[in-house]
Amino acid sequence: MKKPISILSFLVLLISSSFAQDYSAKSLPAAIYSGPQEKMHVQGAVVDQQKGFVYMSFTNKLLKYDTQGKLLGSLTGFIGHLGDLDFDSSTGLVYGSLEYKNDAIGKGIAQKLGVKTLDENGFYVAIIDVNKITKTDMNAETEKDILKTVYIKEAVDDFNASVKIGDKSFSHRFACSGIDGLALAPSITKPNDGKKYLYVAYGVYGDTTRTDNDYQVILQYDISEWSALAKPLSQESLHHSGPQKPNEKYFVFTGNTNWGIQNLAYDYFSGNFYAAVYKGKKSIYPNYDLFVISSKQSPGKTTVTVDNKKQKVKTLALLNAGQQDEKSQIRGWRFKWGSTGIVPLGDGYFYISHNKKDKEKREESTLYKYRWVGSETTAFERVK
Repeated sequence: MKKPISILSFLVLLISSSFAQDYSAKSLPAAIYSGPQEKMHVQGAVVDQQKGFVYMSFTNKLLKYDTQGKLLGSLTGFIGHLGDLDFDSSTGLVYGSLEYKNDAIGKGIAQKLGVKTLDENGFYVAIIDVNKITKTDMNAETEKDILKTVYIKEAVDDFNASVKIGDKSFSHRFACSGIDGLALAPSITKPNDGKKYLYVAYGVYGDTTRTDNDYQVILQYDISEWSALAKPLSQESLHHSGPQKPNEKYFVFTGNTNWGIQNLAYDYFSGNFYAAVYKGKKSIYPNYDLFVISSKQSPGKTTVTVDNKKQKVKTLALLNAGQQDEKSQIRGWRFKWGSTGIVPLGDGYFYISHNKKDKEKREESTLYKYRWVGSETTAFERVK
């Protein structure tokens, strides 16, 4: 027989519940400001709506805030490129893309940080136990059990490959420049299997002289067994522990973009992926800034030319909405923001990063709340 709750216990529960914070989409503030940051611009953001924490990556560090923009802690010491983020509400872990490479981006980061460029190229998914970020300037390499990484061999292999296009040789299969956008989402083909999968998008070089860089490439991984693969980060000796192949490799025809999908976000409310890019420069395409990928359509098939050979690949379709280019039939939106952070909040609401530099040339970001519209000409409308 259960004992009746005492009046005192009831009052304690009543008072504590009255002070419980609401982090639902509508109740979150209209804007969250990062404060000024040195050297590197913002790459991505996520929100823990259970605890009210906000995380932003600024290339070489991860910052932890409350919803009022108060800095609570940071993870620093990255000498690579920490990019897009996603948050797993079931585990409390943050996932982020992490690149080490010796191309123009890698050399630029090394120069700003005053370090040597690594000889080896390595692409990883960083898995961060953000509950252990309790103060500022915690070191990503030396702090125990905060950060582990999984090697993305498929992307490294495509990055390191050389291919022929006609009579010319080019570096990088599919013009792969690494990885950036990533998102946790259900399986596209088995959405009710109860698992979360990680979708990792390639960076894509915006070379206008080649013809094999007009698709976005997205890898799908089953992360349920990744605990055995994840290793601590060692930036002096990059490890190769990771899956040999992705579960799926999807291609999305968007026309060329400059550096591929910068931010990839899955919205459980609509069931769609949102892909924010730096728009491309090929005049034969509409060069939109924002694409929405439908996960409700079964993957299709097409043939792409790789190294002067035909290869069958699986494709994902763009949402049948927005502006449509008559010649290419590509659909998308012209929307300035999102490439440095797009965060689904539920009920059609999003935080979208507006990045800029202050008067002292320091980088900063403000996450502004938006509502999805999805009309022919309007992607989002600002919530004030």
